[in-house]
Amino acid sequence: NHGRTASWECPSCYLERWSVKQGPYHVTWRLFVLQNKIVDQCERLQLQSAGISKYMAEVLSGKNQRAVSMASSARELVIQRLSLVRSLCESEEQRLLEQVHGEEERAHQSILTQRVHWAEALQKLDTIRTSLVDMLTHLDDFQLIQKEQEIFERTEEAEGILDPQESEKLNFNEKCTWSPLLTQLWATAVLGSLSGMEEVRIDEKTISPSLRLSDDRRTLTFSAKKSKACADGPERFDHWPNALAATSFQEGLHAWMVNVQNSCAYKVGVASSQLPRKGSGSDCRLGHNAYSWVFSRYDQEFCFSHNGRHEPLGLLQCPAQLGVLLDLQAQELLFFEPASGTVLYSYRTAFPRPLRPVFAVAHQTISIIH
Repeated sequence: NHGRTASWECPSCYLERWSVKQGPYHVTWRLFVLQNKIVDQCERLQLQSAGISKYMAEVLSGKNQRAVSMASSARELVIQRLSLVRSLCESEEQRLLEQVHGEEERAHQSILTQRVHWAEALQKLDTIRTSLVDMLTHLDDFQLIQKEQEIFERTEEAEGILDPQESEKLNFNEKCTWSPLLTQLWATAVLGSLSGMEEVRIDEKTISPSLRLSDDRRTLTFSAKKSKACADGPERFDHWPNALAATSFQEGLHAWMVNVQNSCAYKVGVASSQLPRKGSGSDCRLGHNAYSWVFSRYDQEFCFSHNGRHEPLGLLQCPAQLGVLLDLQAQELLFFEPASGTVLYSYRTAFPRPLRPVFAVAHQTISIIH
């Protein structure tokens, strides 16, 4: 072919005359580079297609199932709590159920939209890949070079299709069931029911040497002088004035009350069984690690603490009693003042299991109310 004269004409005469001028080695090298680019791009398109297929089959399907499941749980939660106070809040029940339904529909529609979008993207990627493979398979060398611009445009179009990203819009928003009225009425009903109260007692193997435990294992008293009578063990806190309850919770609804009127420095809440017990570091200090969630008082300051984050609570008066509600189904921890019917703080998270009531006292005494 390279022996043809410059006067020879054909539809690709310009490209061929240019190729002759460049020499056979230059053309061969350009073909080699272009072919490798096409092969690499085809592999990337195949991987991207596989990733999107997996995302549609696993992630989107899983999110849809989770949204339906969480919507069902939210309905049960709303109906269950409202049944305790239905005579006072029929309209609230209707409003919350409509919000749950609306949130379920929103999440479902978002997932459907994503399915349509990624189905189109998958089809487009498949079309581009098929086209590139067809070019690579059926075109000769010079025809392939002629298609270089088209190949570049198709490659650029494929690269413009981004990989799937996590989005909160695809998740069911549990906050749609949050209601100050419902929470307050529910807490009052639970703490006002004897059947809802737990028989909580302190595990004497865990108490700090700075604490004294009453015979009924419900009262903790702080002592500046550490007791030498406490035998050290793997479960005992050896520095911070902490103690764990003997009871642990895996699931369900639990509530207990603590008399805190005599103490100006205490912490009450829940902790994971993984909470470290030894040393003076923050990993053993309640509210300063990932294993504990506590309501605390120091003098006239109150706060909720977890993992080193302390949220101040502007209380107008010091509570004499503190109610603690742990709803592991709804994944909610709530602190409540029974005397005023005030919700002091509410916190939701995916709590680890099991959880145990936890206490700390650095002034006077606190007592679990029977």
